[in-house]
Amino acid sequence: MAIEASFSATKGEFPLAEVFSKFPDAQIELDRVVPTNDVLIPYFWLEGDDSTELNLEGIDHPGIDDLRVVDDVDGELFVRIDWDFEYESVLTAILETDVALVSAVGREGEWTFEVRAEEQRAVSEFQSYCTDHEIPIELTELHALSPLQSGQEYDLTEAQREALTLAYARGFYDSPRRATQAEVAEDLGISRQALASRLQRGTRRLIASTLIGTAE
Repeated sequence: MAIEASFSATKGEFPLAEVFSKFPDAQIELDRVVPTNDVLIPYFWLEGDDSTELNLEGIDHPGIDDLRVVDDVDGELFVRIDWDFEYESVLTAILETDVALVSAVGREGEWTFEVRAEEQRAVSEFQSYCTDHEIPIELTELHALSPLQSGQEYDLTEAQREALTLAYARGFYDSPRRATQAEVAEDLGISRQALASRLQRGTRRLIASTLIGTAE
């Protein structure tokens, strides 16, 4: 039976911790991909408040080989990251065990990770790896995979949830559509490009969490 587990990390230092020392109100969302040749989670989104201009100059950590900004969508950065897996972190534990990452969201002082495995044994091995390598995590939820769960459990950002909800209510997903992206974006007070980004990432998160199994 497929199992999903949620973990929090409030101690220890994740490789992107220094971002929060510069931008304490920022939020980071790792962009999940299937690991291939030790390439794991090569992208993340960095979102700050409207008054902060984000940049990654001076961000340095032994767990990071390189950072490159790929795109800037209304001040929200899409970043390519090359990890150094010699530095032990939750990502190393994911790479070395049979769990798949569903979501990872970081804020100052706390990261939340949701992983999925084909059986509970794999989740236990993931926990044991973290313990053996002094990676501080705490199990917050463990349950059998369920096809219907609330959006909150997928750690959608507030911006993604708001965009998806309004787009649905305005008829953007109807056929024929009763509202355009431009109209929904105007209601939210953001650009059409920013709305498209939020809808795409939010939809991807929901699909990955409800329809896609561990053999992704």
